[in-house]
Amino acid sequence: MLIKWRVPKTIQWIVKLFFIYLLIFTAFRVATVVCFKPKTIPVTDLLPSFWLGLKYDLRWIAFILFPIAFLSLFPKLAPFSSQRSKKVWTLYLGIITLLVLFFYGADFGQFSYINARLNADALIFAEDPRESLKMVWQSYPVIWILIGLVGAVLMMVWMFRRTHVDVHDKNVNIHKFTYRRRWHFAALLLLGWFMYGFLTIRPLNFFRAFSLNDEFKSNLALNPLQNFFTTLRFRDPDYNTRAQEYFPVMSNFLNLNNVWSNKYTRLIHPGSKALESQPNVVLVICESFSMYKSSMSGNVLNSTPYFDSLTRQGIFFEKCFSPTFGTARGVFATLTGIPDVQLSKFATRNEESVGQRMIINDFEGYDKFYFIGGRSQFNNFNGLVKNIHGVRIYEEGSYEAKPINVWGISDKNLFLEANQVMAKQTKPFFAIIQTADNHRPFNIPEEDNDFVQKIIPEEELQKNGFESLKEYNAFAYTDYCFRRFMEAAQKERYFSNTIFVFVGDHGVEGNATAVYPKAWTEQRLSDEHVPLLFYSPLLTPQRHTETVSQIDVLPTIAGMLQQPYTNSTLGRDLLNPNKRGNVAFIIYHAPGWIGIANDDYFYRKNIRIQKEELVSIKSDSLSISVQQQDSIKKEMSKLTSAMYETARWMLFNNK
Repeated sequence: MLIKWRVPKTIQWIVKLFFIYLLIFTAFRVATVVCFKPKTIPVTDLLPSFWLGLKYDLRWIAFILFPIAFLSLFPKLAPFSSQRSKKVWTLYLGIITLLVLFFYGADFGQFSYINARLNADALIFAEDPRESLKMVWQSYPVIWILIGLVGAVLMMVWMFRRTHVDVHDKNVNIHKFTYRRRWHFAALLLLGWFMYGFLTIRPLNFFRAFSLNDEFKSNLALNPLQNFFTTLRFRDPDYNTRAQEYFPVMSNFLNLNNVWSNKYTRLIHPGSKALESQPNVVLVICESFSMYKSSMSGNVLNSTPYFDSLTRQGIFFEKCFSPTFGTARGVFATLTGIPDVQLSKFATRNEESVGQRMIINDFEGYDKFYFIGGRSQFNNFNGLVKNIHGVRIYEEGSYEAKPINVWGISDKNLFLEANQVMAKQTKPFFAIIQTADNHRPFNIPEEDNDFVQKIIPEEELQKNGFESLKEYNAFAYTDYCFRRFMEAAQKERYFSNTIFVFVGDHGVEGNATAVYPKAWTEQRLSDEHVPLLFYSPLLTPQRHTETVSQIDVLPTIAGMLQQPYTNSTLGRDLLNPNKRGNVAFIIYHAPGWIGIANDDYFYRKNIRIQKEELVSIKSDSLSISVQQQDSIKKEMSKLTSAMYETARWMLFNNK
């Protein structure tokens, strides 16, 4: 118990404020456990996360309270020196509390969406304020959220004032003539210790959380303030790469000459199976087309029966991965053949990396089109697409259909209007169609009343990977849009000489245990696992089970055409029998994981701490010896680093 007659009122108030903020921070961490804890993790296993989280919380509470303790060394600036000082410090705490609650609220939203803490990637939304604000307004109960936020802040301000009055009343006749600075110095030393790291030998940093060896445990330990302000420094790209060191590895992987020349360029001539009919190409980049939620995975909810039927009529790759989660990064990887390995800011948002050499420009005699239902300025898609020479961009305002939400016109109308444009073409064409409806706010247009929405029990939805009935029906609506598009296209002359390519821009994190081994959920492979289909009357149906990547899409399309092309990226022709190794590079930007998946295993390591993992993607356990594991880790680690460093180099040199 504090000895009131010895401890200054300011210090007493700081102690009370300390415990108020500690209660707030702890309550949010407990709420994270209640709302997001995987069922496979016992609560007792989370104690290390709470202990480390306490240290992070103490650091940020110390940052908040330090100005009060420091400035109170000067009596006239102390909170109890005058009514004005009281109001100033109460206002300060109110503003800080508003920021804290805002960060935690945004963090909760981020966690519910992608199962990750708020980080500096959130600043990307500030670069597209129009779409970002519209999306939030249409997806969440913004008014109620603001009412709750303002109410919480007002309640906290009342509590700060109440504690101030309480301390003043209990000390009304004390410290009239003395001012003991030693207590303030002691408080500053204690707060400084908390900033350094409570009971830690080395300074407490962001990376300590990842020593917990589990995605959820690490995220639980971090608080959004620590995560956000630390990841700010990752937004600037690092141009110092080790690409030259790993060139021999990539030379073997890409079938290059084993001589470092700062170039990965190879001129590729048409193969014997290339199509001589100069076919059109329609590349559909499908929003959040997660494989484990689809019918092709065997999911019993059968959300995509039509697309499943298409896969039996085309060349289908059932184990394709995007390099990472996120639409902008997925579109970049698909069109450029390079994984976006910038740790925070999207490559499309960086002036030095958005300009890329594209294989599409080698398709001579082709007209090029890009169709998007909303604004192409979002995520600077137009900056990326304009690397395609002579491309014609169709976006919001170019269509007869009216927008239904922040993402523009519905996918059905996008497909049908794109089909009308393509049907009028007299020359070969390459068209990119980028969908958006399978995304919050998950709107399904009233005009599509022939689409039958299902009612499925919540328990059944969650068991099979869907977070809500609204999400399920939006996913099923995507399948409806595919059917309407292909039925319309089949009536047009261009259809018989066209290759339709469908690929997901990324997957969606969630419970994939109903259809895949636990690594797909626990190591979050479901975030990147997407369908890849090449469909055309010109192609012989095939089903491929090997591991492939989104970056391989353009080289594979180019390999189907009867003309030479230059490939200067990491992408490879998936149908080339001389292709070496079935692998896909994967990166989780915020925590710093990089890795590769092959036909049997998923290997990943952390670029910030000394940590690596090897898991089976075929079963729930590794049925190999420790020596075999070490050998596999060594080889996969080398290729992982080679692909990461080479991609970093290519982002700024593939011009």
